[in-house]
Order: sequence, then structure tokens, then C-alpha cells
Amino acid sequence: MDLVSGVPLWPAVDLPELAPEPLARSIGCDVAVVGAGITGALVAWHLAGAGADVVVIDRRPPGLGSTGASTALVLYEIDRTLGELRELHGAERATRAYRRCVEAVLNLESIIAALDDDCGYRRRSCLYLASSEADARALPEEWRLRREAGIEVELLDGADLQRDHRIRRPGALRSTAAAELDPYRFTQRLLARSVRIGARIATGEVVTLERRADGVTLATAGGHRIAARHVVLATSYEAQAHLERPVAQLGTTYTIATAPGQVPPGWDGALLWETARPYLYARTTADGRMLIGGEDDACDDPAERERRLPAKGRRLEASAEALWAESLGGVRLRAEYTWAGTFAGTEDGLPYIGPAPDFPHATYALGYGGNGVTFSIIAAEILRDLALGRAPRDADLFAFDRGNQRG
Repeated sequence: MDLVSGVPLWPAVDLPELAPEPLARSIGCDVAVVGAGITGALVAWHLAGAGADVVVIDRRPPGLGSTGASTALVLYEIDRTLGELRELHGAERATRAYRRCVEAVLNLESIIAALDDDCGYRRRSCLYLASSEADARALPEEWRLRREAGIEVELLDGADLQRDHRIRRPGALRSTAAAELDPYRFTQRLLARSVRIGARIATGEVVTLERRADGVTLATAGGHRIAARHVVLATSYEAQAHLERPVAQLGTTYTIATAPGQVPPGWDGALLWETARPYLYARTTADGRMLIGGEDDACDDPAERERRLPAKGRRLEASAEALWAESLGGVRLRAEYTWAGTFAGTEDGLPYIGPAPDFPHATYALGYGGNGVTFSIIAAEILRDLALGRAPRDADLFAFDRGNQRG
């Protein structure tokens, strides 16, 4: 299935660093990573750095699946509020999940420091905007729960938002643990670094996974095989093809990128998203563009997704103009790039990371919802530990059998 419609910004403006060759023969390794997106790149970087023999394989060029379509708002917040997650999983587990996401956002800076490129990384504040007066009245309780969890967060009213950000909404939560990133460049640099320290990367479509007593053999469409002690399936929702039943629900999100120089006056670059579902989200880029996304729907048909794209793009332009009407002073926003990407979310807003039932030597990462970069960082740390035979911290929060456990 095609994951993306339209023309995403990142692959259009970045030069690829890697051009992997097709897998030309059967090989063996310690860990085979299926998927050369941001999760696969992080896993390979961690494992190669630990001395493991790693092979990364993907049927697409690196970063040209879901990663290339990501807007890369790096948030600790998930698609469920902390209050909602407490209702589903109990206070202890919900608090651990939110705190682990904060940690992941902060860890990104040290990963960037290990590369030769800042990859468009910028620390930002984040605004969780109330979409209505009723939503604004619910924010103080969420603010209280986050503060009790040890998360730095401020409660803003409409006057605060107007004064500090030139945004007309009835209230917001403002957090400091957030960042923005060029996800395509980041993935390319991580994989290039992994290759320099010993990882191998190839193109090829994995068609079957054959279980062995001591590992897994990956058979490719080209007729070659990879014999691995352990396999990591980092292909987003496409990994569900290797599960007995789907665990994540598909949807599509739509995004526009303006030309450089269209950032509204007074906006300090704070990342934005809102309480409405589906929600509008926005960020800036290092070259002065606005990225505006949203208009999510349940479409998972590539042809229909393509048909809807122009109208969705116009609605995103109008939504952004309405949000910053005073700052823009009647200036119309125009998209230079418009695209859509299919994603997978879960009922509780947390991804599935780790081994699936009845498939030894294989681990998965999928169901990221709207928080792909943050969950990729967490997934890579957990999957690294599992591949190296360690006990990963917080793995229970993202396990396939987590159910509605309450702490």
C-alpha cells in the first residue's frame, strides 16, 4: 500500500545521503531490522553502537515511508490526556507513560549531538489549545494532574495566549519539553552513522518470516535470505501483516507547508495542537515555513486519499488564517507543498512495542498515532534492550498484552 499522497516537504528539499544497493546474496546477522524509517534508524544506531551485527532492509529508500511524511512535532503529550490515561490504566502506569515520553523528548538532544548535523532540531515550547470554552474549563484538572506527575506545565487563559502568542483561543496548557526536527534528514544521518560503525543496509522486500529454534529467517522477493538471531519489525502499521490480528486502527492526516517567510508576526514558534478531535497542529521550520496539519479522517484507500487532498489543503489554509487572523491582517496563506499520510493509532494512545504472542525472536513497534518521533525514541531503547537480552524499563506499558491494567 502507498503510505503517502502528494509531495511531502522533507524529501523535496533534502538531498538523500544514502543509496543502498539491493540485497544481492543471502547473509546472516545478529539482528535484522525491517524498516529504514526513523524507528529502524534509531534501533540500528543503538545496536551498532553496542557492537551488534545489524542489517537494515526496506523495500523503499531510507526515510521515504511514513517518516518522510511526518511533521515531527516532538511532544511528550499523547493523543489521550493524562486524565484519560489514568482512567484506562490507573494513576501509576499513566504517570510512568507520560514521564517516559518527557524523557524521550529530552533524550533527543543527546542523540542529535552525536551526529554531524543538527537535522533541523530546535527546542520549543508547546501549546495544547482549548478548542472551545467547555474544553478550557477542563484544562485546570489536566494541569493539576501533570504537575502532580512532576511535569513542568503552565495554565494559560485567553488573555495570556493573546499577549504571549497572538492566538485567539480561550485557554491552553504550555509546556517546555518539546522540539521540532527534520525527520527525513535525521533518519538519513542516523543510518549513515550506523553504517560507519558497522551496520549494513540494503533494499529489498521481505515477503515471509520463517521461525527457527534459534532465530528467524527473512525471505525476500529477490530470492535471498537473511538468517538473524533476532528480527525487529519497524515498518509502522505494515508490520501488522505478520500478526495474527490487527492491533491498530488506520487513518489519514493531511499537511501543508507554506513558502518560507509566511510565519505570522508574534508567533514564537511554539508547537501547537488542540483539544478538538480531529485536531489542528502546527509548527515552524528552520527555513521560516509554517507546517499546518490535521483534517484527519478514517480513509485508508490511496486513491480516495489523493482525491481528498486538494480540498483538505484548502481547509487547513483557512483554519490557520482563522487562528492567526489578527496577526496576519488579511494576508492569505498559500501552501507550497501539500501531502497526506496514512498512520495507525490505538485505543489508549500508546503504541505496541515488544514481542508479539507466539513469535519468539521477533519484536515490533507500531501504533504511534500522532506522536511518531517520541515513540520511535522509546521504541528504539526498548527494542535495543530486548535484542541484547536485557530487561527494558517500562516495557510493560507498551506490551501487546497490557490490556486495561490499572496500577
